[in-house]
Amino acid sequence: MSFSPEITVAAIVERDRRYLLVEESISGRLVFNQPAGHVEQGETVLEAVIRETLEETAWDFVPAALLGAYLWTNPSSGRTTLRFAFIGGVTQHHPDRSLDRGIVAAHWLTREQLLGREERLRSPLVLRCVDDYLTGRRLPLDSVASLDIEAARAVDAVAI
Repeated sequence: MSFSPEITVAAIVERDRRYLLVEESISGRLVFNQPAGHVEQGETVLEAVIRETLEETAWDFVPAALLGAYLWTNPSSGRTTLRFAFIGGVTQHHPDRSLDRGIVAAHWLTREQLLGREERLRSPLVLRCVDDYLTGRRLPLDSVASLDIEAARAVDAVAI
């Protein structure tokens, strides 16, 4: 049996007890999510989270730590997602930049404001990542490695 979860990334950005969120239209419904998206072919998870944050919020994201990896199956669609959530900061804002298709706006919301919008969160991962962030969980960025095929072959050759 084949199992192929969608690989996604998310940026957890906190500033003055407010979190960077995007409001997006999904299947005609407005929902809130961290800046997040799919890892594209040939891209590392770090490259993906930097790109997705810029595309969805117009902010430059600088990853500082890995929060964790989250496996979640959407009960309505049955689709499984493996999300790599990264903690970091934002530097330069590009207010004239167009946001990704489907993104209505970027917002800075408190945890309490998220709780008040819980029925509009894209998935339970949104609040879970904020709560895990608040526990102080931080893993080094090198916890998530990426090897190209040549580097992998070199490792195999040494192991033999």
